[in-house]
Amino acid sequence: MLSIGAQARAARAFVDAHLLATGAPVDDDLRARLDRYLPVLLPLFAELYGARDDCLDHLAALVELTARSWADRAPDLKAIDVARETDPEWYLSNRMLGGVCYVDRYAGDLEGVRARIPYFRELGLTYLHLMPLFEAPEGGSDGGYAVSSYRRVNPALGDMDQLRGLAADLRTAGISLVVDFIFNHTSDEHEWARRAAAQDPEYEGYYWIFPDRTMPDLFERTTREIFPDDHPGSFVQLPDGRWIWSTFHSFQWDLNYSNPAVFQAMAGEMLFLANVGVDVLRMDAVAFIWKQVGTPCESLPQAHTLLKAFNAVCRIAAPSLLFKSEAIVHPDEVVEYIGRDECQLSYNPLQMALTWEALATRDARLLSQALERRHAIPAGCAWVNYVRSHDDIGWTFADEDAAELGIDAAGHRRFLNAFYVGRFPGSFARGVPFQENPRTGDARVSGTTASLAGLEAGEPGAAQRILLAHGIALTTGGIPLLYLGDEVGQLNDLGYLDDPDLAGDSRWVHRPPYPADRYAHRTDPDSDAGTIYRGMRRMIGIRRDLPELAGGVLVGFATHNPAVLGYQRPGRDGTLLVLANVSDGPQTVAAEVFAAQPASATDLLTESDVALWTDVELGPLEFLWLEV
Repeated sequence: MLSIGAQARAARAFVDAHLLATGAPVDDDLRARLDRYLPVLLPLFAELYGARDDCLDHLAALVELTARSWADRAPDLKAIDVARETDPEWYLSNRMLGGVCYVDRYAGDLEGVRARIPYFRELGLTYLHLMPLFEAPEGGSDGGYAVSSYRRVNPALGDMDQLRGLAADLRTAGISLVVDFIFNHTSDEHEWARRAAAQDPEYEGYYWIFPDRTMPDLFERTTREIFPDDHPGSFVQLPDGRWIWSTFHSFQWDLNYSNPAVFQAMAGEMLFLANVGVDVLRMDAVAFIWKQVGTPCESLPQAHTLLKAFNAVCRIAAPSLLFKSEAIVHPDEVVEYIGRDECQLSYNPLQMALTWEALATRDARLLSQALERRHAIPAGCAWVNYVRSHDDIGWTFADEDAAELGIDAAGHRRFLNAFYVGRFPGSFARGVPFQENPRTGDARVSGTTASLAGLEAGEPGAAQRILLAHGIALTTGGIPLLYLGDEVGQLNDLGYLDDPDLAGDSRWVHRPPYPADRYAHRTDPDSDAGTIYRGMRRMIGIRRDLPELAGGVLVGFATHNPAVLGYQRPGRDGTLLVLANVSDGPQTVAAEVFAAQPASATDLLTESDVALWTDVELGPLEFLWLEV
């Protein structure tokens, strides 16, 4: 039996012979990358597919794919590769600021996005996430997450040449382009799906298709329903009687990654997008990508192996491409997807949810606990911190964390749902329930930041609440992400109810069209939009000039007042101490808390001195950024 080293050498010789036989272009740069990363890819690929007789054939074809993709990569993109290898932690800069929007809703089409680049620069964006913009079924498409082609833009938005041109213009403006890579499933209109439905044997193997209920019943013993309103279980029936795996909506068919042809095909789509000029891929639904009988088919070890293998492929042919994890699962599972060799970036759903929890309860203890215990991630990686996204808000805190503070998790989630849809006495929020189950009481919440924070209800402290929430996202470490329009206080839009394709999905309430009137008033200091925008610009500007806010290291700071959140961001030359009063009344932090601090500090937000040798008083919803 060959040793592991001998097996690796044999595999490399097989791959080299294949490259030579097929005439694949291999320059010195690519050969150096193969020397470095093929030893990383080999064991990962073998772990997934080594039991197959054709494993080496698929590996060789995959490496040929990387060679041809590298040869097609434009010189300016290769220059970005070199620059970012020289500065591999560029995305940890305190100058990073993200924005996210739907192309059609925010700008009409890709040319409209191009026209808004001057505004993006005004705001300070360095990262722009365009929500799903590829070809998808007409009507219901889960907001574009039912992708019909990874290589064709939705014709209503533009075409691939326009996307390529937009990516180049964004690069010139210092803005990285982020798009969704929906790689757990395709729509039922994708060419692969059409061929599978027509019983083409090659493409049937791209999906999980069974002739009867035997295997679906076996799988469904241990899987959970994700969208029970759409269909029960994990499978839907095809017109010809067969059953196909569909974790989410019935028109979203899960890909079968136990087939190496699927891995190779999706690697090709990934590298194509990298060569269009995409800088970051949002890896959608990462927890669901590997299936195995007798398991929940979520967050299995092979899901991590797949991501690492995709990463190794990209290091060969698109070295500067980053992955961003989208894993809305238990906090302990979220962090498992984060790593230099897996997903360098990750959404931070726990911090988002607990920011809203703190504002509802006027109690920062759960959020403080999470920042102290669950904020640390591997070096060289970054959280993407957001106040809200295109999706609903689910209360993703760990039950065991809540229990430590004497909180009944199930009851607390019911309270938060009631509070944020305005059903709790005294609530300032005007959210809308999403996927509400009257039988179980389970639900999640939709709504724009402004409507959830009280602006729609006319609450006098709403603007300050919006700024406080974003202030936390801007200072906790990583990349802060704004849902564009929230920086001017956009409100819920009930117009989605008039569209039969959207009316059944309340998340469209917080995906409003471009709020032109609010943007027009962003410089008016007497308007809500102006108050919010001025405050946001102030915080963004301070962050850009403050090296303590680079990276992701955060140290807890116990305020001994449950209504006041505290944490520190240490830097080389100083420390930023953040205090945030999440309550609607004045609060005091006792002088004893600051015993280890200097006698005074400067609040960067107001440019005023704050004495730390005595009690510190905070007004309702006031927050301080103290340079100590």
